Amino acid sequence: MTENPLGKVSSYPRQYDPGLLVGISRKENRETLGLNDEALPFQGADVWNAYELSFLDVNGKPVSLLGRFVFPAVSSHLVESKSLKLYLNSLNQKKFESAEEFAATISKDLGITAGVPVDVLVFGPDEPGMPELPAGLCLDDQAIECKDYQVSKALLDESSGQLFDEITEEILYTNLFRSNCPVTNQPDWATVTVSYLGKKIPHGALLKYLVSYRQHNDYHENCIERIFCDLNAVFSPQFLTVEANFLRRGGLDINPIRTTENSLNYQNFPRYIRQ
Repeated sequence: MTENPLGKVSSYPRQYDPGLLVGISRKENRETLGLNDEALPFQGADVWNAYELSFLDVNGKPVSLLGRFVFPAVSSHLVESKSLKLYLNSLNQKKFESAEEFAATISKDLGITAGVPVDVLVFGPDEPGMPELPAGLCLDDQAIECKDYQVSKALLDESSGQLFDEITEEILYTNLFRSNCPVTNQPDWATVTVSYLGKKIPHGALLKYLVSYRQHNDYHENCIERIFCDLNAVFSPQFLTVEANFLRRGGLDINPIRTTENSLNYQNFPRYIRQ
């Protein structure tokens, strides 16, 4: 496997090179959560948006596109973000007959790295679309005191006795989420949304728990799987979806989703105003 380029000085490639892609096994993180790849308690995907895609047409004229890559949560590997950026840059001077051929090449290369087929959509930057705001209730006005800035599931365990008996269905979100890159320690900012049906989750406790990731070092995807597993373990909802919309770096944003639902429409995935 190609050496992980994260945290190292890198030169940007001028020739197409799929060998730049680096896969990171999901197995180790899932084992720490007590998860078995053969019986995961969730479905979902990691949805990446790419804003700096480009290649040359057969006449050498540049073509600029936007893209969306959908990595299934059942894939054996996630793709390290800097390696993906370097790989996409390696396509800039390669000629393709069409955008479809360009997308098919990316899909093939990403699928080899992830271990499963990866959906790739590309579209022009002038296609219509407006930034969106998250649905549901924002938690950020909760009057809470925060002391824990390393992940603390205890913040949820302590609140489980406050559950109301009535079944509640709601969508809650926060713009206060921050975690940190496990290699460079750079902050990663996100809007996190929790949708569920079940006994009511105390809003203050949920926000304090999400804030406790503020000094936690881990990959985006791993953070969201941990949040899903902790909420599922403490509150046992009838259904649960956890989504994070991270802000972009280098023309890419990452949007992990973990859910108990059977189907989600990733083609009409939102891009929030913060992104």
